[in-house]
Amino acid sequence: MIEFCHVTAGYGGEPVIRDVSLRIPRGEITALIGPNGCGKTTLLRAAGRQLPLYGGEILLAGQPVSTCGRREFARTVSFMPQVRAVPAITVRGLVSHGRFPYLGLARQLRSGDRAAVEQAMEDTGVSSMADRDLRELSGGERQRVYLAMALAQETEVILLDEPTTYLDLGRQFEVLDLIQALNARGKTIVMVLHDLAQALEYSHRTVLMERGNVVLCANPQALYESGKIDEVFGVRACRTEGAWYFAPRSKG
Repeated sequence: MIEFCHVTAGYGGEPVIRDVSLRIPRGEITALIGPNGCGKTTLLRAAGRQLPLYGGEILLAGQPVSTCGRREFARTVSFMPQVRAVPAITVRGLVSHGRFPYLGLARQLRSGDRAAVEQAMEDTGVSSMADRDLRELSGGERQRVYLAMALAQETEVILLDEPTTYLDLGRQFEVLDLIQALNARGKTIVMVLHDLAQALEYSHRTVLMERGNVVLCANPQALYESGKIDEVFGVRACRTEGAWYFAPRSKG
């Protein structure tokens, strides 16, 4: 579905990811994990055409993304960043921005667009705050609103950078369960997650990164058995009764 072919990208002319080749399958949840600064967000932003490439190419369903029209791309791939501005707009107004790739020259929402907006707010649990100013909301509430905007875009691929940021533990699992439900509807999900246990539990495939490179891409069990998580993070990964947890590496 998404294929990185020897991709190099970064900021201000300085590469963060280097010569990365990786294939993201259609219809799966892929989690990107790795230490801070390893290139997870850079890889995700490159996939979402948020960054220019210094080298290589990214293919979407076999087509170079550089050749996709802006509207065509926005109807296929939605991107939710971790850090964003907080505009003076209502919740419904912001979620409606997800429909822009489908609007005509008049930029007027049609009945189908309004239905998609209402459904996205319902799915993310923000319908009750539809008329509230985004600036009045807590960080966790805003996170769900931005996720609703991504859902309203109705794309086949959803890129999520730390979608559980600012959420308390219960809300984190609600969002992750929603992501699983979206995947069950056929969505291809790629997400950066800081919590290793959540990444392994909620993904079909996990990409472990270090220093701008992909160390290993595998299903969670195979990644665990490889011992690479222990090496990269300096921890001891364990699985007991189906639950993942991580402990300090034994000394001596």
